[in-house]
Amino acid sequence: MALADLYSSRSYYKTRVTLSTIDSNDTVVDAAAAALDLIKEEEVQAIIGPTSSMQANFIINIGDKAQVPIISYSATRPSLTSQRSSFFFRIAQNDSSQVKAIGAIIKAFKWRQVIPIYTDNEFGNGIVPYLIDALQEADADVPYQSLISPTATDTQITNELHKLKNMPTRVFVVHMLTRLASRFFMKVQEFGMMNRGYVWIITDSIANELDLIEPLVYEALQGVVGIRTYVPRTKRLNLLKRDWRKRFRRYYPTVEDIPEVDVYGLWAYDAAWALATAVELAGTDNLRYTAAKINSSNYLFNVGVNQNGPRLREALSDVTFMGLAGEFSLINGQLQSTLFEIVNVIGNGRRNVGFWSPETGLTRKLVDSGGAKGLRSIIWPGEPVVTPKGWEVPTNGRKLRIGVPVKDGFWEFVKLVRDFETNVTIGVEGYCIDVFKAVIEKLPYKVDYEFVPAEKSNSVPGGSYNEFTYQLFLGKFDAVVGDVTIRANRSTYIDYTLPFTESGVAMVVPMKTEKNTNAWVFLKPLTWKLWALTAGFFLFIALVVWILEHRVNEEFRGSSLDQICTSLWYSFSTMVFAHREVTLNNCTRLVVILWLFVVLIITQSYTASLASLLTVQELKPSVNDINLLLKNGENIGYQGGSFVYEILKSLKFDDSQLKTYESAEELHELFVKGSMNGGISAAVDETPYIKVFLAQYCSQYTTTEPTFKADGFGFGFPIGSPLVPDISRKILEVTEGERMKEIETKWFKNVEECTASKVAELSSTRLSINSFWGLFLVTGVVSLSSVVAYIGKFLYDEQRVWRNNVEPSIWRVFCALIRKFMKRDPTAHPLRRRASMNDVPVLARRRSF
Repeated sequence: MALADLYSSRSYYKTRVTLSTIDSNDTVVDAAAAALDLIKEEEVQAIIGPTSSMQANFIINIGDKAQVPIISYSATRPSLTSQRSSFFFRIAQNDSSQVKAIGAIIKAFKWRQVIPIYTDNEFGNGIVPYLIDALQEADADVPYQSLISPTATDTQITNELHKLKNMPTRVFVVHMLTRLASRFFMKVQEFGMMNRGYVWIITDSIANELDLIEPLVYEALQGVVGIRTYVPRTKRLNLLKRDWRKRFRRYYPTVEDIPEVDVYGLWAYDAAWALATAVELAGTDNLRYTAAKINSSNYLFNVGVNQNGPRLREALSDVTFMGLAGEFSLINGQLQSTLFEIVNVIGNGRRNVGFWSPETGLTRKLVDSGGAKGLRSIIWPGEPVVTPKGWEVPTNGRKLRIGVPVKDGFWEFVKLVRDFETNVTIGVEGYCIDVFKAVIEKLPYKVDYEFVPAEKSNSVPGGSYNEFTYQLFLGKFDAVVGDVTIRANRSTYIDYTLPFTESGVAMVVPMKTEKNTNAWVFLKPLTWKLWALTAGFFLFIALVVWILEHRVNEEFRGSSLDQICTSLWYSFSTMVFAHREVTLNNCTRLVVILWLFVVLIITQSYTASLASLLTVQELKPSVNDINLLLKNGENIGYQGGSFVYEILKSLKFDDSQLKTYESAEELHELFVKGSMNGGISAAVDETPYIKVFLAQYCSQYTTTEPTFKADGFGFGFPIGSPLVPDISRKILEVTEGERMKEIETKWFKNVEECTASKVAELSSTRLSINSFWGLFLVTGVVSLSSVVAYIGKFLYDEQRVWRNNVEPSIWRVFCALIRKFMKRDPTAHPLRRRASMNDVPVLARRRSF
């Protein structure tokens, strides 16, 4: 059809290409023999059609030896071009050109694990290195590669599917020829792997021939996403398809279903068109073969050399035109075509969901508008619209084996529950265990698991934590849960979730005591706020007494200076109960009684606190520098199996200086012994353990420098585990919610944070306002009430002054009342009684007292 169309439109061509066909029987050997026959017997100028990569692999060498151009429109293996034969032309897309499109889809949906499924031959193996590179660029791992033999039986396919179904990965990329792919997907459907949660991506070797697949197989492909070579729809293509149907009916009148022309047919059409054009350009001046230079009876060696081959090769390399499959242009013998169509198999057809090209990436439309990135909505297997997460916990009945460390102390974090009679472990509990359970409950899917205690080693219970986490790498556990610190050296062989505890490593030291010899220690019993409040109340009481007494009591009369001094003297003398002035107003007596009670409480408390400061010793850290311990050769403790050992060794501590402990009680015993008796002078541990320890011995120990960086406790999983991101997200939800507070209260309800300020508070005897604000409040309220009542009575008695005053000025009325208030009250009974006495001067009466 291509040659007929070309020569009908270019009747002026002086050359004509004739076809010599031979059957390769779809085998590599027969294809090679056919190529030799065409070259030796027919002396053809070019060979079109090694249909498979396996056939082309050998024929390329024959064509290179005979200088006969080999043109293939369906051999897509990437390595064929690496043989560097200038006489090989591939009028088809290289398989490796589509792997970046696959990687873009994987990255767009954020899948982290992908399993390639491909034919176990040269065609299937050729794409794998390029596909894995593209997946790694998309941050996806390849935990397993599934190879299907071209001659695999249904049983072998089923066995392989059973293996895949038991794996957590649910994203598969299938690369095989249509015939094998049809059988494979029928088994996939039968095995229940085309249900919700699965993702199937097919390469162009299958997607390009979707129109030729039987309807029964099409039903098994529902929800599959395919990568197809994009073929532009043109009027010329429609005419070809119409002529194809007419010619097919003429050749095969009894066949009812006429197959569609796929992209391989279009490439074959363009290949013949290009070859005929190149022959016209190269000419037919020298179409002879020269005899072989090697005289041998071996049929393979007796191959002549085509004299016109180099000219035809150069002409074919320069041919360019707009073909049926798109623009035809060859670079290094390879067709330049990198535009792919992304399709979704739905119902009885396929639906376009986007395009991919190296320049624009994934786009919804062929012409990138700048805002149409990504793909249209996809109907996945099982007909869900929601994107599958790409993995699931295998439903093969096996539970996840969760490794937990065996501890002999600090059971608040992890504790094995044993049967007292049989000593058999019946459960696991603790802070870390409850956090893990709370996180698993938050997951939107079910995860079955069982806790497996770590076996004990000869060194420490459960071995070191490095050994414990390495068991996960060896496959003994599916995850590790417990007080496992996130460390860089461990992250090389396991993946950590986000931490669920605070981080840090610090040093714990005993407290030492010192006596307080400060010259200003007498000010320490009271806080400065209490000092200020007490002084203010002395002034306040002086004012209240003056208001209540100066009109009825000669003791508080005299000049203004005398009244001020007398009032202040009376108020401050109550501090030592040395006041002698007699109060005559009953309200004054009530105020003074309350104030004397307050003064009594404060003075007694001050005396006790000052005595304590002078006699009780002050607590301070016994060691402030870890280098002093190293220099003096003192012992230092660390928790057995902890990574803290590595920190201490990096600080040049000798093993003889390092002592291990397993519990808070054992650590306390080591401190009591001291370095001289085989104990320790300090201990280095992680913040969570230190809090538990100081909660029991807060007034005896404290933390000090140095502090080291640590990333807190996290859960460990195998590298690439799809559980890690989901669990990390749920850890954030748990730690930020009320559930975390409940867990902390359950395990650490008796654990209060013991900081330096807490220690100072425990050892301090300073008095603050918090201890006395009630007394001051009562005294203040009673005093103000007495003053208000007294002034109210005064205004009532003197109402004639402010009612009958003819002067309109309020200020003058106010001044008149003040003058009246500053004078004696002659009507007061106490004053009259004092006045009826002998007219003795006031000073003389004071001396008589």
